[in-house]
Amino acid sequence: MEINGISAIVTGGASGLGEATSRHLASLGAKVIVADLDRQQEKGEALAGEIGGQFVATDVTSTEQIIAAVEAAKELGPLKALVNCAGIGWATRTIGKDGQYTSAHDLDIFKKVVEINLIGTFDCIRIAATAMSQNEPDEFGERGAIVNTASVAAEDGQIGQASYSASKGGVVGMTLPVARDLSAVGIRVNTILPGLIDTPIYGEGEASEQFKERLA
Repeated sequence: MEINGISAIVTGGASGLGEATSRHLASLGAKVIVADLDRQQEKGEALAGEIGGQFVATDVTSTEQIIAAVEAAKELGPLKALVNCAGIGWATRTIGKDGQYTSAHDLDIFKKVVEINLIGTFDCIRIAATAMSQNEPDEFGERGAIVNTASVAAEDGQIGQASYSASKGGVVGMTLPVARDLSAVGIRVNTILPGLIDTPIYGEGEASEQFKERLA
């Protein structure tokens, strides 16, 4: 697929893997929507200005904000690429040490990780693919391409990664049925499973450093 002249959306695009992806797509001639949380606005706008793109505050748990990002992309050119990099991780053991039910893994945390990493990814796919389906197909019949970011944790999760591994395993599991579905309209869907990348997903401070050491 020709990248030059298209618009692309990168969720989590203001930092880490998302930032690198935004820069790379821009270097190939894409107009990039740097879609990230509003607290990343300063960094996202600086990046967008540098690469000739646009920052759009996007929480992937908000369908309305996802639609706004897609509409902004369409203003820059035909939306033909979506890269889902937005995600969070939370290191929590399944049970506590004191035998108390209240010390077990916080279920709200588990739900939040799944809501962002899995449901948020699917929501971005369905909204972006709806727009892509209206593109004119290229000479190969393609209308767009979507890349999701899962993790090696989907297949080899470590202690404390129950919610993260479950969410990323869900992304892997939905890829094939969605790819088969969207192939009918010329949209490719793939998922990558990267290993450890030192990005803001791990947080900051001593606890973050200790967690990264355990994963290494």
